[in-house]
Amino acid sequence: MQARGKAQGSVFVNLLRLIGAAVAAGVLAAAIALPAVGGAGMGVKSTTDVLNLKPEDLKEPPLPEKTEIRDSKGKQIAQFYFQNRESVPLDKVAPIMRTAIISIEDYRFYEHGALDLEGSARALMTNFKSGGVAQGGSSITQQYVKQVIFNKAESDEEKAAAIAPTVSRKLNELRYAMAIEEKYTKDEILERYLNIAYFGASAYGIQAASKRFFDKPASELNLEEAATLAGAVQNPNATDPNLGKQHRASLLSRRNVVLDRMAELGKITNEQAAEAKTKKLTYKDIAIPGGCEASAYPYFCLYVQHEILNDRQFGKTEKARREFLNRGGLIIKTTLDTKMQKAADKAIKKFVNASDKPVAAEALIEPGTGAIKAMAASRNFGTSKKKNESNYNLVADVAHGGGSGFQAGSTFKAFTLATALKEGMRYEDGINSGSSFQANGYSDFKNCKGENVGDPSHVAHNSEGGGGFKTLQTGTWGSVNTFFLRLEQKVGLCDVVRTAKDLGIKRADGGKLREVETFTLGVNEMDPVTVASAYATFAARGNYCKPMAITSITDRDGKTTPFKPTCKQTLDEKVADAVSGILSGVFTKGTMTSVGGIGRDAAGKTGTTDGSMTAWFAGYTPDLAGAVSLGDPRGSYTHPLRNIRIGGRTYGEVFGATISGRIWKETFVNALKGIEASSFTPPDMSEFGGCSGGCAPKPPKKDPIRDGGNNGDPFEVPNGRGDGGGGGGGGGGNPNPPGNPDDATGLFQVPAATTNTRN
Repeated sequence: MQARGKAQGSVFVNLLRLIGAAVAAGVLAAAIALPAVGGAGMGVKSTTDVLNLKPEDLKEPPLPEKTEIRDSKGKQIAQFYFQNRESVPLDKVAPIMRTAIISIEDYRFYEHGALDLEGSARALMTNFKSGGVAQGGSSITQQYVKQVIFNKAESDEEKAAAIAPTVSRKLNELRYAMAIEEKYTKDEILERYLNIAYFGASAYGIQAASKRFFDKPASELNLEEAATLAGAVQNPNATDPNLGKQHRASLLSRRNVVLDRMAELGKITNEQAAEAKTKKLTYKDIAIPGGCEASAYPYFCLYVQHEILNDRQFGKTEKARREFLNRGGLIIKTTLDTKMQKAADKAIKKFVNASDKPVAAEALIEPGTGAIKAMAASRNFGTSKKKNESNYNLVADVAHGGGSGFQAGSTFKAFTLATALKEGMRYEDGINSGSSFQANGYSDFKNCKGENVGDPSHVAHNSEGGGGFKTLQTGTWGSVNTFFLRLEQKVGLCDVVRTAKDLGIKRADGGKLREVETFTLGVNEMDPVTVASAYATFAARGNYCKPMAITSITDRDGKTTPFKPTCKQTLDEKVADAVSGILSGVFTKGTMTSVGGIGRDAAGKTGTTDGSMTAWFAGYTPDLAGAVSLGDPRGSYTHPLRNIRIGGRTYGEVFGATISGRIWKETFVNALKGIEASSFTPPDMSEFGGCSGGCAPKPPKKDPIRDGGNNGDPFEVPNGRGDGGGGGGGGGGNPNPPGNPDDATGLFQVPAATTNTRN
């Protein structure tokens, strides 16, 4: 091979004379494969000085390949690409396609080395006579080299140099081509060329082009289709069928040139060529969507994308990680369950319209693994303000392409409840709480730094104004603000914060949790994925699992890297069971009674912020956990959920059970359909039953005549409408919203002077 390269090198000098003559004659532009390699008058001696025609190794970086994201069953749901390419082995390319490309680009491909002098001279004369470009002169090997160099170029200057009509470039290409000819067989070179070539219409490589042009794999191309694609590679920008009628006409003409050439070489008969030329250009314009905006599941797709971009194991820099995603040719298998996703999408659409200003968002997570099964939102993903689209991830935190979230309201009371049970309190232990709460001093509450964060100027109220003695059960079922503030004071604010953190709670904006007196009322902005994950820990009996969306990544070489759940037992199993035992009563004795359960074991907690600024529901079964948020991204403080029309219905005031709870129920009924119902582990009543010291005072003996029919029940469900106490404004537009109990009537009143200092 090297000897042949040297022999061709000696002849190449004589060929340069012909090229110089062609330049002087002004016809070099017609020499497709022999572009201008210097000005007229270049002497042979000066050219000979620069010739050093020895094989030179060409670095061939992996070609940019499209990355596919697939659901849990292996079906593609999205793709990313820098170049739409899907490399295939040569035996997956129809033989007629191989024949067509060789016939028009390098008909002596299997007969010559790196440079085909005979073919180049013939092409020069043919093109000169035709006054245009009819045949190629560069060998397929040379063309492959040129494509590799161009693809490696990062800057515009490097790209221009890769195709510059200079002597040095042509000679370098030849040196590289000689090495390629030594390195690979002819079939291997042809395979690489077909996979790197650009065919127009944003299709790189024969497989992508075949699918883009004709909606079929390259293995199924027929004669006229093969001739079309073979004709496109010569000048893909001029024959791009996606650019209009003129370009399609050029492509059709070019196809016919290929057919004539194939007949001339005897690869097909004249009759076959004539018949094929009567066929119309059957360009099907098959879409090649890329990015999350083209996915049917854009919010889940965004989460996966940011999982890659945030993880240094996929590259030291964000640029490297983005290239890994867009160029890597990966197959990313995920946790997405399309059945559950469709259940969430359907439930949200039933209650909230895409055109509504408030946004509903829901995340579903599998307990015990952290697998995200679905991520849904009422708005479509996109950049059109006219269509009321969202350009960020409504279901996730900032780290995963999301926003600042909404204050989670009384969903946070579950963490205070868990802390109380963890510290030895029993179901019937309780606290006598009034209809309002006011700290006696700043030292009543201390954050985890030991700093005093009590706010004696702040007064919290209850829904319906009720007070009295509340147990862990009745206080939770009624979501009583004052009870939970006193309970948080009793067990310690920092202990509650630690419990929340153990369950994965962190702010949606990535900032530090606000460890304030009203922490238990949900004043921190959250996203549905984080809240659902926390509640999944209760379902998994205290086993917290980090939310995960990716189960495996297969690289371009077929190597698969699996990803396992990251879990840790952060809450005692018995404590988690006890929490579930109480939260189960929310459906039958608490704030979800007007909505009801789902026909199987379930537990959960409503959450409404002050003045119905936002509304949440978080709940779970042993098999699935989910959280639904509802709020206005323009700013929940300035745009509360009062006197508002949502989903075609008008609401005077929206609570956690009103819409979010119903979305959750509708989702879970359909998402779990066909899945055998599991049961919670019953709470250990020997440990959590009864009371240990904070027992309810014995009621006075009743006079049946004087007292009438009142049964003395210390807890009465307020028609299932309220949430008792909780969160606050937050979300999108106001960094310092007022306080926010999960209060059905918005009675969490704050003096104006203290509004900003508390939040």
